Amino acid sequence: MPFTHPDGDFAITSLYSVPDDAWYLELDLVGRQRNLVTAIVPDEDPGREPTVCFNPDGPHLDIPYDVVRWFMDRVEEEIRTSRAWMRLRPELVAVVHRLRQEHLGVIHDEEFTRVLEEIRAEVPEADLPAVVAAAFGRKPDGTAVEHEE
Repeated sequence: MPFTHPDGDFAITSLYSVPDDAWYLELDLVGRQRNLVTAIVPDEDPGREPTVCFNPDGPHLDIPYDVVRWFMDRVEEEIRTSRAWMRLRPELVAVVHRLRQEHLGVIHDEEFTRVLEEIRAEVPEADLPAVVAAAFGRKPDGTAVEHEE
């Protein structure tokens, strides 16, 4: 569902590309059904940086500064939430990346205890909550992490 700018002329559509392992946020001109800007936010590979692409096929169009700022604020929020785990110490990022690749971000209850013990052998106890949350969206007790809205 698009998120519409208060003036009603612009909207942001978010979608996830599984082949790209990335979120796409598209700024569209609503009345003309035209894509103006696309932000790509990879959320699986810490080596890939977010990018912004402008539509080279369309004619020149002035986009109001407040609309660009509104779009970039949304992109910043997506980067913050999708890539927060990439700000951990490099050795923890490597563990989270491996776990996300190995388990595809999901772990079944019956596997959780075994995998948690493996993680405990790799990372300091103080870092366990951050690693488990980033890899599986869970707390070390197995319950789901509640995200602030």
